[in-house]
Amino acid sequence: MSFYGVTDIWTYALGALGIVLLPGPNSMFVLAVASARGVTAGYQAATGVFVGDAVLLLLTALGAATLLHTYPALFVVVKYAGAAYLAWLGVGLIRSTLRQGLAPVAACAESVSTRPDAPAAHPFRRALLISLLNPKAILFLLSFFVQFIDPAYPVPAVPFLILSAIVMLFSALYLSALIVGGAHLAQVFRARRRLSAGLASGVGVLFVGFGAKLATASL
Repeated sequence: MSFYGVTDIWTYALGALGIVLLPGPNSMFVLAVASARGVTAGYQAATGVFVGDAVLLLLTALGAATLLHTYPALFVVVKYAGAAYLAWLGVGLIRSTLRQGLAPVAACAESVSTRPDAPAAHPFRRALLISLLNPKAILFLLSFFVQFIDPAYPVPAVPFLILSAIVMLFSALYLSALIVGGAHLAQVFRARRRLSAGLASGVGVLFVGFGAKLATASL
Protein backbone atom coordinates (compact mmCIF):
# COMPACT_ATOMS: atom_id res chain seq x y z
CA MET A 1 0.00 0.00 0.00
CA SER A 2 1.32 3.42 -0.94
CA PHE A 3 0.57 7.01 0.00
CA TYR A 4 0.07 8.88 -3.28
CA GLY A 5 2.78 6.76 -4.86
CA VAL A 6 5.11 6.77 -1.83
CA THR A 7 5.81 3.35 -0.37
CA ASP A 8 6.63 3.07 3.35
CA ILE A 9 6.61 6.81 3.97
CA TRP A 10 7.57 6.53 7.66
CA THR A 11 10.69 4.55 6.88
CA TYR A 12 11.59 7.18 4.31
CA ALA A 13 10.99 9.97 6.83
CA LEU A 14 13.35 8.36 9.34
CA GLY A 15 15.97 7.81 6.66
CA ALA A 16 15.66 11.36 5.37
CA LEU A 17 16.01 12.73 8.90
CA GLY A 18 19.19 10.71 9.40
CA ILE A 19 20.60 11.98 6.10
CA VAL A 20 19.87 15.61 6.99
CA LEU A 21 21.51 15.27 10.41
CA LEU A 22 24.75 13.89 8.97
CA PRO A 23 27.49 16.56 9.13
CA GLY A 24 28.33 17.96 5.71
CA PRO A 25 29.67 21.09 4.01
CA ASN A 26 26.21 22.67 3.69
CA SER A 27 25.35 22.54 7.38
CA MET A 28 28.87 23.45 8.49
CA PHE A 29 28.91 26.49 6.21
CA VAL A 30 25.53 27.70 7.49
CA LEU A 31 26.72 27.30 11.09
CA ALA A 32 29.97 29.17 10.37
CA VAL A 33 28.12 32.04 8.68
CA ALA A 34 25.54 32.33 11.47
CA SER A 35 28.33 32.33 14.06
CA ALA A 36 30.21 35.01 12.14
CA ARG A 37 27.49 37.32 10.88
CA GLY A 38 24.28 36.53 12.74
CA VAL A 39 20.83 35.19 11.99
CA THR A 40 20.12 37.18 8.81
CA ALA A 41 23.30 36.07 7.07
CA GLY A 42 22.72 32.54 8.35
CA TYR A 43 19.35 32.41 6.62
CA GLN A 44 20.89 33.85 3.47
CA ALA A 45 23.25 30.87 3.46
CA ALA A 46 20.39 28.50 4.27
CA THR A 47 18.41 29.90 1.33
CA GLY A 48 21.37 29.14 -0.91
CA VAL A 49 21.33 25.56 0.38
CA PHE A 50 17.57 25.28 -0.24
CA VAL A 51 17.87 26.57 -3.79
CA GLY A 52 20.83 24.29 -4.48
CA ASP A 53 19.00 21.27 -3.08
CA ALA A 54 15.90 22.13 -5.10
CA VAL A 55 17.99 22.29 -8.28
CA LEU A 56 19.63 18.95 -7.46
CA LEU A 57 16.23 17.38 -6.81
CA LEU A 58 14.97 18.70 -10.15
CA LEU A 59 18.08 17.43 -11.94
CA THR A 60 17.60 14.06 -10.29
CA ALA A 61 14.02 13.91 -11.57
CA LEU A 62 15.24 14.81 -15.07
CA GLY A 63 17.81 12.02 -15.07
CA ALA A 64 21.03 13.82 -14.18
CA ALA A 65 22.34 10.73 -12.39
CA THR A 66 21.93 8.68 -15.56
CA LEU A 67 23.79 11.37 -17.48
CA LEU A 68 26.70 11.26 -15.03
CA HIS A 69 26.81 7.48 -15.30
CA THR A 70 26.72 7.64 -19.10
CA TYR A 71 29.48 10.24 -19.31
CA PRO A 72 32.03 9.53 -16.55
CA ALA A 73 34.23 12.40 -17.76
CA LEU A 74 31.45 14.84 -16.85
CA PHE A 75 31.31 13.37 -13.37
CA VAL A 76 35.09 13.80 -13.01
CA VAL A 77 34.94 17.46 -14.07
CA VAL A 78 32.12 18.33 -11.66
CA LYS A 79 33.70 16.25 -8.90
CA TYR A 80 37.07 18.00 -9.04
CA ALA A 81 35.47 21.42 -9.42
CA GLY A 82 33.44 20.81 -6.27
CA ALA A 83 36.44 19.40 -4.39
CA ALA A 84 38.58 22.39 -5.36
CA TYR A 85 35.91 24.85 -4.25
CA LEU A 86 35.45 23.18 -0.86
CA ALA A 87 39.21 23.04 -0.32
CA TRP A 88 39.50 26.71 -1.33
CA LEU A 89 36.89 27.69 1.25
CA GLY A 90 38.64 25.62 3.91
CA VAL A 91 42.08 27.07 3.19
CA GLY A 92 40.55 30.55 3.15
CA LEU A 93 39.09 30.02 6.63
CA ILE A 94 42.41 28.79 7.98
CA ARG A 95 44.41 31.60 6.36
CA SER A 96 41.97 34.21 7.63
CA THR A 97 42.32 32.84 11.15
CA LEU A 98 46.12 32.92 10.98
CA ARG A 99 46.12 36.40 9.45
CA GLN A 100 43.91 37.79 12.18
CA GLY A 101 45.77 36.06 14.99
CA LEU A 102 43.19 35.49 17.70
CA ALA A 103 40.44 37.29 15.77
CA PRO A 104 39.37 34.74 13.12
CA VAL A 105 37.24 35.76 10.22
CA ALA A 106 34.95 32.73 10.28
CA ALA A 107 33.81 33.23 13.87
CA CYS A 108 34.25 36.95 14.51
CA ALA A 109 31.51 39.14 13.08
CA GLU A 110 33.61 42.26 13.04
CA SER A 111 36.38 40.68 10.94
CA VAL A 112 34.01 39.08 8.48
CA SER A 113 31.92 42.16 7.89
CA THR A 114 34.96 44.29 7.07
CA ARG A 115 36.49 41.92 4.49
CA PRO A 116 34.35 41.36 1.37
CA ASP A 117 36.61 38.51 0.20
CA ALA A 118 36.28 36.53 3.46
CA PRO A 119 34.94 32.96 3.14
CA ALA A 120 31.75 33.89 5.00
CA ALA A 121 31.01 36.80 2.66
CA HIS A 122 28.29 36.43 0.00
CA PRO A 123 26.64 33.60 2.00
CA PHE A 124 23.83 32.86 -0.48
CA ARG A 125 26.13 32.54 -3.48
CA ARG A 126 28.73 30.46 -1.67
CA ALA A 127 26.14 28.12 -0.12
CA LEU A 128 24.50 27.67 -3.52
CA LEU A 129 27.82 26.69 -5.11
CA ILE A 130 28.63 24.30 -2.28
CA SER A 131 25.28 22.57 -2.82
CA LEU A 132 25.50 22.40 -6.61
CA LEU A 133 29.13 21.29 -6.95
CA ASN A 134 28.47 17.86 -5.51
CA PRO A 135 27.65 15.20 -8.12
CA LYS A 136 27.54 12.53 -5.42
CA ALA A 137 24.45 14.24 -4.01
CA ILE A 138 22.58 13.69 -7.28
CA LEU A 139 23.54 10.03 -7.39
CA PHE A 140 22.65 9.52 -3.74
CA LEU A 141 19.30 11.26 -4.06
CA LEU A 142 18.31 9.06 -6.97
CA SER A 143 19.39 5.82 -5.31
CA PHE A 144 17.54 6.79 -2.10
CA PHE A 145 14.38 8.22 -3.62
CA VAL A 146 13.76 5.40 -6.06
CA GLN A 147 13.34 2.92 -3.20
CA PHE A 148 10.19 4.69 -2.01
CA ILE A 149 8.43 5.50 -5.28
CA ASP A 150 5.74 3.09 -6.47
CA PRO A 151 6.59 2.36 -10.14
CA ALA A 152 2.94 1.56 -10.79
CA TYR A 153 1.71 4.98 -9.71
CA PRO A 154 0.30 6.81 -12.77
CA VAL A 155 1.84 10.23 -11.98
CA PRO A 156 5.48 9.74 -10.80
CA ALA A 157 5.88 13.47 -10.15
CA VAL A 158 3.47 13.32 -7.20
CA PRO A 159 5.47 10.91 -4.98
CA PHE A 160 8.67 12.64 -6.02
CA LEU A 161 7.30 16.00 -4.85
CA ILE A 162 6.14 14.46 -1.56
CA LEU A 163 9.55 12.93 -0.89
CA SER A 164 11.26 16.19 -1.82
CA ALA A 165 8.99 18.21 0.49
CA ILE A 166 9.77 15.93 3.43
CA VAL A 167 13.53 16.14 3.08
CA MET A 168 13.39 19.91 2.47
CA LEU A 169 11.25 20.38 5.60
CA PHE A 170 13.76 18.46 7.72
CA SER A 171 16.58 20.47 6.18
CA ALA A 172 14.83 23.78 6.94
CA LEU A 173 14.25 22.82 10.58
CA TYR A 174 17.80 21.58 11.05
CA LEU A 175 19.44 24.59 9.45
CA SER A 176 17.21 26.91 11.49
CA ALA A 177 18.44 25.21 14.65
CA LEU A 178 22.03 25.66 13.50
CA ILE A 179 21.43 29.33 12.72
CA VAL A 180 19.94 30.05 16.14
CA GLY A 181 22.72 28.07 17.79
CA GLY A 182 25.34 29.84 15.70
CA ALA A 183 24.01 33.25 16.71
CA HIS A 184 24.30 32.20 20.36
CA LEU A 185 27.83 30.92 19.77
CA ALA A 186 28.78 34.30 18.32
CA GLN A 187 28.13 35.90 21.70
CA VAL A 188 30.33 33.31 23.39
CA PHE A 189 33.08 33.79 20.80
CA ARG A 190 33.22 37.55 21.36
CA ALA A 191 34.19 36.85 24.97
CA ARG A 192 36.44 33.88 24.20
CA ARG A 193 38.54 34.73 21.18
CA ARG A 194 40.87 31.75 21.52
CA LEU A 195 37.87 29.39 21.36
CA SER A 196 36.67 31.36 18.35
CA ALA A 197 40.01 30.87 16.60
CA GLY A 198 39.96 27.15 17.33
CA LEU A 199 36.47 26.66 15.87
CA ALA A 200 37.25 28.72 12.77
CA SER A 201 40.38 26.68 12.11
CA GLY A 202 38.46 23.47 12.77
CA VAL A 203 35.76 24.39 10.24
CA GLY A 204 38.47 25.19 7.71
CA VAL A 205 40.09 21.79 8.22
CA LEU A 206 36.68 20.10 7.85
CA PHE A 207 36.11 21.83 4.51
CA VAL A 208 39.51 20.71 3.25
CA GLY A 209 38.52 17.21 4.36
CA PHE A 210 35.18 17.45 2.56
CA GLY A 211 37.03 18.48 -0.59
CA ALA A 212 39.47 15.58 -0.30
CA LYS A 213 36.60 13.13 0.25
CA LEU A 214 34.76 14.38 -2.81
CA ALA A 215 37.95 14.28 -4.91
CA THR A 216 38.38 10.58 -4.11
CA ALA A 217 34.72 9.71 -4.68
CA SER A 218 33.72 7.41 -7.51
CA LEU A 219 30.55 6.45 -9.32
